[in-house]
Amino acid sequence: MVKKVVIVGGVAGGASTAARLRRLDEEADIVIYERGDHISFANCGLPYHIGGVIKDRERLLVQTPEAMEARFNISVKVKHEVKSIDKEKKEVLVKDLKNDQTFTESYDYLVLSPGAEPFKPAIEGIDSNNVFTLRNIPDTDRINDYLKSKAPKKAVVVGGGYIGIEMAENLQERGLEVSLVEMLDQVLSPLDYEMAAMVHNHLRMKGIKLYLKDGIKAVKNRNGNTNVVLESGQEIATDMVIMSIGVRPNVELAEGAELALGPTGGIKVNEYLQTSAENIYALGDAIEVNNLISGKPSLLPLAGPANKQGRITANNITHGNKEKYRATQATSIAKVFEMTVATTGNNEKLLKEDDLAYQVSYTNSNNHAGYYPGASPMFIKIIFTAQEGKLLGAQIIGHDGVDKRIDILATAVRHGLTVFDLQELELAYAPPYGSAKDPVNMAGFAAGNILKNIVEPIQYHEIDKLDDNVILLDVREDVEVQLGMIEGAIHIPVNSLRDRLDELDKNKEVVVYCAVGLRGYIACRILLQHGFNKVKNLVGGYKLYSAVEMNNKELAEEPGQEEVYSASNPEEGKIVGEKVLQKKAGQTVELDACGLQCPGPIMQVYQMIETLDEGDILEVTATDAGFSHDIAAWCKNTGNRLMESKEENGKYMVSIMKGLDETETMANKQQPKKKKTMVVFSGELDRAIASFIIANGAAAMGNEITMFFTFWGLNILRKDQRVDVNKSFMDKMFGKMMPRGSNKLPLSNMNMFGFGAQMIRRVMKEKGVDSLEDLIGQAKANGVKMVACQMSMDVMGIKKEELIDGVEVGGVATFLGESDEANMSLFI
Repeated sequence: MVKKVVIVGGVAGGASTAARLRRLDEEADIVIYERGDHISFANCGLPYHIGGVIKDRERLLVQTPEAMEARFNISVKVKHEVKSIDKEKKEVLVKDLKNDQTFTESYDYLVLSPGAEPFKPAIEGIDSNNVFTLRNIPDTDRINDYLKSKAPKKAVVVGGGYIGIEMAENLQERGLEVSLVEMLDQVLSPLDYEMAAMVHNHLRMKGIKLYLKDGIKAVKNRNGNTNVVLESGQEIATDMVIMSIGVRPNVELAEGAELALGPTGGIKVNEYLQTSAENIYALGDAIEVNNLISGKPSLLPLAGPANKQGRITANNITHGNKEKYRATQATSIAKVFEMTVATTGNNEKLLKEDDLAYQVSYTNSNNHAGYYPGASPMFIKIIFTAQEGKLLGAQIIGHDGVDKRIDILATAVRHGLTVFDLQELELAYAPPYGSAKDPVNMAGFAAGNILKNIVEPIQYHEIDKLDDNVILLDVREDVEVQLGMIEGAIHIPVNSLRDRLDELDKNKEVVVYCAVGLRGYIACRILLQHGFNKVKNLVGGYKLYSAVEMNNKELAEEPGQEEVYSASNPEEGKIVGEKVLQKKAGQTVELDACGLQCPGPIMQVYQMIETLDEGDILEVTATDAGFSHDIAAWCKNTGNRLMESKEENGKYMVSIMKGLDETETMANKQQPKKKKTMVVFSGELDRAIASFIIANGAAAMGNEITMFFTFWGLNILRKDQRVDVNKSFMDKMFGKMMPRGSNKLPLSNMNMFGFGAQMIRRVMKEKGVDSLEDLIGQAKANGVKMVACQMSMDVMGIKKEELIDGVEVGGVATFLGESDEANMSLFI
């Protein structure tokens, strides 16, 4: 049996070791020395107490010394610092900080869990009373006291790691204007750059000013004012500074005892967590661990591994058969306002350092079944070996459900599963919780297609390096393209691709892209099976590419110079550089577009803007995740000003001013009308819906639209009720065999005697998608010209009286006249 165990450090690993020791050995003499005021506190919750999310300070105290002594019969000594170790005598020198007395304590086993200390650079002003670090509860108390007593209005957070991001969010929740400074070109270093770009754009949308690729040089205090001076020479006025540029292992005690340190500077331990002295163990943030993927020594200060190490240490002290701590894979998750960011395993940066061949895939999947209300997308990146597909790492950005998927992928990484194993995972499914093909399964399918050479990928950073001989093919729908596209791309919607293959040169390489990669994959398969041999799909699609482009554009500009108004005071001018932009006075109108999916919100905005006068303000609320990005492109394309864009609790709110400022006279010039024509040949419900969605979306972008209905497409325009008109016997037979009106249209697939059509209508209603009848009404209101083909009407025995109001009757010449002036024609 163990005689006496002394534990240095009572937080996380130290407390976990002590509790496990007592459960294994009731007779052992266990002593914890903690130099701080508290043991086992929730240091991960500290930012949220500052932000007011965790209101009760006492809830941060997971365990108190008194409670631990009572339950576990452990001697807990807070405000006691272990000053030195005598390995030969098996003694430690302890200082009672409260009474300023020192004494020695003997041990049979010593456990070191001293943690890590925030890094504070040796710069001017670092010790000012308005410069803080956050590591423990006293730090939290100091920050809270300053916020209450000084009521600061501005804060600078230095460091874009997890604590820095959480502090930026929570200080803004307290009402402060927050700037975030990061020496690297991205925040959250476990993410790869393109994934971090999405986080950057989200932070900017939330009002955080980012200063990337710039470090802190000094904190200047002049006449009661504080400025943070950056390496670039730029200065940021602030009232307080939070230093969060990382931690370094607390190894002074180990160094003094001549215990071995590793190449990273942490305490070196073996696989049993023993130091270079056999009866001294070490764990937690102070030690060096092996990276699971590379096997290299690493410093990975995380709470989960520290607690596991405490359990293993206790097991090894008490049992003859020792247990190994194998490695750390750095699984982590963070809340970034409403966004959730999670990682596991190694990112591309680390894999490149190890010169390991790998592949990457991206997928964009809803957190649960799309037809169940409240579905939100998550963007998943997985990294895997180039041959067998063994999973090396994963990164996810989304909202609900991210935690569940990263835990599944972390398990896969830990146990060496491949992307093909991901395909076979049988995961829980019900519409409120997941999909029949879970996002993890979908990630496996996409990666498997790459490994099996079913599709060849191309990465976002390779697009701008393509030469002029390569065809860049955009296969999104027309309304999507009008919101932005990659320069030089040819646009052919995927549904039209088979009919327009002759527009592409089979001897050239074709790089295909869609929004997120799925339709691009379908287009690649079409091309490959029609004689195109050099075809690649842009993984991650336009969503990823544009996110990086948007971030790079912001990086090239100084923070805080963007032309954004506050909707709270329409009369207030804002200084932008040397130019003063003055908002025009006008009425403010609210628009609720919640529950509508793309292009529904854009359509609603377009219709409402048409009713307003120049200078009026439209405040829009929507739940479509892509709305905030789409509306920016729409405003730019239509000559309206996006004044404000923000997100709160999953809702996207924007303010738009109709018309531009007088200072921007060039942009005020009237643009010529753009024309689009569509031939609607199909009389199937799903294709009819798609036709009118595209038509309304194009109309919202300022296009003149002509829809030419021929043959079966005429059934879309028929009235639901029977109309008494004079017809021949054959014409009457035709009429009885065809569906009468839009409510009777079948689906192109899975019609199931009409049940499929009823089901899709019900799902559309639940999802807030407009019905076909509503879309037709919107088309009329938007000025879409609907023309019924006279020749087809004669063949099928349909009279003009049987068509809905507002439909013109014309021949081929009518359509060709319109198409001659159009810059795009579709056949559906």
